[in-house]
Amino acid sequence: MKKGRIRIWDLNKTFTENNEELCAIENLTLRIGTGEFVSIVGTSGCGKSTLLRIIAGLEKPTRGMVTCDGIDITAPSPNRGLVFQEHALFPWMTIRKNIVFALKSSGRYSKYADTITPLLEKAGLAEFANAYPHQLSGGMRQRAAVIRSLAVSPDVLLLDEPLGALDSFTRMLLQDELIRLWQERQNTMIMITHDVDEAVYLSNRIIVMSPRPGRITEIVNVPMSYPRNRASSEFSNLRTRLLKQLNFAADVEQDYYL
Repeated sequence: MKKGRIRIWDLNKTFTENNEELCAIENLTLRIGTGEFVSIVGTSGCGKSTLLRIIAGLEKPTRGMVTCDGIDITAPSPNRGLVFQEHALFPWMTIRKNIVFALKSSGRYSKYADTITPLLEKAGLAEFANAYPHQLSGGMRQRAAVIRSLAVSPDVLLLDEPLGALDSFTRMLLQDELIRLWQERQNTMIMITHDVDEAVYLSNRIIVMSPRPGRITEIVNVPMSYPRNRASSEFSNLRTRLLKQLNFAADVEQDYYL
């Protein structure tokens, strides 16, 4: 039976700062099906990362319920991997050993060990497999963190702006690799991104969140098949629709048939 179904009911998250309550997420309800690729977009501070950390089990809701495959999420699990905005590599291990450690600690080394070298090659890191994180550039370290999580292939992979530090060409290569592995392994992908084009290129659905307190303002289905053509009118129309929803293209008038 496939796993990775996420259910969120009436989620609220409040923080206390300087004796004042700050509402990060308010009355958020969402269902994400097994094997979906969902992107979450919204302006900074709208609660996207907080939502991802709650799904990961790193934060607890103030009110509401979040489940994975019908089980309440109360703590982190190897079945829900998280890639942060900044890498979390072990500095005393080489890049290859970082990936091997992740596979062994999740109990998936024997199943996915043969994916390590192809992933390193795809990310342009094959010749740096035996280098330590401090010997690599920031972008290279982030690439290594992304492929470490891809190698483990958890039921749910949570991606918090993981490709933002990469150059545009490497970013596009890893976007294609994300799609390939997602289609091959059929795990559930939930990605935060500030790049609207990235959301359109990767996702089945795009969740648009409002400024704080974070609420869902729209859920956009992406009807295009894979691989997607970034230059197509359908792609451009959807990009413009999202930019208008985020108030970044208010001057663009366009009809939508989505």
